[in-house]
Order: sequence, then C-alpha cells, then structure tokens
Amino acid sequence: MDSTDLLPVGRRVAYWRGRRKLSQQVLADRLGKSKSWVDKVERGVRSLDKVSTLQDIAAVLRIDTAVLLGRDVQPVGVAERVEGVERIRVALSTYEIALERPAARRPMLPAEGLAREVAHVWTTFQHTRYPQVVDLVPQLVADAQRTHAHDIDAGRMPLVEAYRVTAALLVKLGEPEVAWLAADRAMAAATGDRALVAAAAVQLGQVLRASGRARVAKSVMLAAAYRIAPPVIEFGDPAELSLCGTLLVQAALAVARERDDRSAVESVDEAAEMAARVGDGHDHYRTGFGPTAVDLARIAVAVERGDAEEAVARYEKVTSEGRWRWLPAEHRAAYLIDVARAYLHAADPVNAGRVLIEADRIAPAEIRSRPAGRNVLAQVARDPAAPTTLTYLAATLGAEW
Repeated sequence: MDSTDLLPVGRRVAYWRGRRKLSQQVLADRLGKSKSWVDKVERGVRSLDKVSTLQDIAAVLRIDTAVLLGRDVQPVGVAERVEGVERIRVALSTYEIALERPAARRPMLPAEGLAREVAHVWTTFQHTRYPQVVDLVPQLVADAQRTHAHDIDAGRMPLVEAYRVTAALLVKLGEPEVAWLAADRAMAAATGDRALVAAAAVQLGQVLRASGRARVAKSVMLAAAYRIAPPVIEFGDPAELSLCGTLLVQAALAVARERDDRSAVESVDEAAEMAARVGDGHDHYRTGFGPTAVDLARIAVAVERGDAEEAVARYEKVTSEGRWRWLPAEHRAAYLIDVARAYLHAADPVNAGRVLIEADRIAPAEIRSRPAGRNVLAQVARDPAAPTTLTYLAATLGAEW
C-alpha cells in the first residue's frame, strides 16, 4: 500500500498538486474556484461532497478519480471471509458422530450451556457482527452435534438453531450452496417437531430464494406455513403465529420475484392478520415478526415487483414511526438496502446514497461484508451525484464501480 492511501482526500489533492508543480492559485483558476476554497479543501476544513467536483480536480491533476479516492486500496476482508466460509463448510461436512470416531478433546457442553452459546451467536448475528459469527459458527456446529448425539431430546432444539444461524449467515455472505447444506441439516434435525420444522423452513426459504429457485420456495414456504397455522388466528400461540407469518412473507417475496403480484399481496395480507395478534417488540424463534416487520416486507415485495414509488412511500411512513427501532439492526439494515434499490429504480441516486449511509451507520457489515449490499453500493457510487463518502467507501471496499 502506498503511503498516500492513508491520507484524507484533501491531503491527496495537496500531494498531487505538488507532484504536478501547481500552486493553489493555478489549481483554483483551472477549477473556477477561489484560492481560499482550494486551501480549505486541502486542510480538510471543506469537504468534497460531489463526485463531479472530484472528477474535475482529478482531470486538472491528470490522475484517475479512483487514485484520488484511494481506489487502489485492496478490498477489505475478502480473504478472511473466504477462509471463514471454508471453515464452516468443513464443519458442516464432517460425520464424526455418525461414524463413531473419537470425540474431540473439548468437553461436551450440556444442553443448557449449548442453548446459551446458540443464543449468543444469534444475538451477535442480529447485531451484524458477521466476522465474529464466522469465527464462532464452526465450533458451535461441532458442539451442537456432540451434545445432540449424547442427549437427542434436549439437544435437538439447539442443534436446529445452530444450523439455522449458520444458514442465515451464509446467505448473507452470498454462499447459498453451503447455506443449503446447513438448512437441509436443520430440516432433518427438526423432523417430528412441528415448530422446529417451521423455524428451519424460514432459513430454507431464504436459501431457495438466494439460489434463484423462487417457485420451489413458494411451494415449500406455503406448505410449512399452513402446517403450523392455527385453526383460529385469534387463539393462536404468538410463537407459532410468528413462524407462520414469517413463512408467508418468505412466500410473498418468492412469488413477487416471479411477478405474481396478486399472490404476493395476498400472502402479506394474511401475514399482517397474524402480526396484529403478535404485536411488535417480540422475537419469537429469531423472526422479529410483528406489524413493523410486515410493513417492511411490503417494501421488499414492492421492490421485487419493480414498484419503486410504492416502496419509497412505505419506507418513509414506516421509518417515521418509533416502532421501526424495535427491530434488530440486521433486520433494519437489510431492508434499507432494498429501499436503496428502490431509489435507484426511481433514478434518485442521492436518496439511495442517503439510505445506504444510514444502513452503514446502523449495521456496517450489511454494506461491508454482504455481497448484496456491496453491489448496491457500487451501483450508487457510479452516479456523479452520489455522496462522496459512499464513493470513497466503495473504493475502499474494492466494490466494482
């Protein structure tokens, strides 16, 4: 890494101005600015908040805009993420328990202790600390498998939950094939328990959609939803209603991608009835399900349908209400990425950038570690009207823009 990569943008302007043997006055004249303006930029007193201005400066200095932004910095975390995913793949692909191989030296965790470990990893995931979750998951899976083998009944739920959080993480990291293995393991371990099957099916739906198998996702999600649906919603258990409603939302997202607008709206409306019974502020089976979650799902469905106007209108209404903040950071930031896509579809890169900055504030890993977030970031950064902070972030992350 060159030493200039560590400099703020204003200092880079000064560095390259010196390399080109230009005075501040000459640079100012060529830009149509004042000498005072150049001086403030170089000292960091004035920020460069327009990509078009950066492009003008780069043209005068005869360098690429990317160089001015430090574009040659290596993408952060890529090697670590690949290595981490490979460790998870290895953990999911072992069969020591079934083959009765000698147990590892690590002592077996009792079911209660394992449940606490699983809860910790889920909480870490919901706070979008994905690099930490990558480190924790391989050992969690191994511990869960050993505990389950020793105590099948008590170890079943934490084993299913360990596989679920693993699948959820891998979908975030853009690894649907490995996520499929975790989701499949979760479904197999849950067999015979109606609620656990529904919980495992939530991640299966995410995997199927991430794999581009929307029609299969719809079929599986609806079957799982109606299997756990209560005969009468008014008397339904909140946890089961949360699972059923979340599965219906997954089905809606799948059919929206297939342009089946009517089915998508019907599924979300049905989920909304269940959400009204559950209420906000709960997180049954790590679903975060409630009226606000359903409102956000309507935004995602509108984005999938290509209705940017509806998506943006719903977003502005939902975020103006305090209950939006009850949802986990992961949940909120993921939907902000959908909203940024909506603004892009509406040819509004400025607001798309604003929303991405908010997502990065709430949950940086949704932008920095998640391929879907980086892709949207790259699209926004290409527009000359994009906020400079996002352009610099895209350059630092090595996003293709």
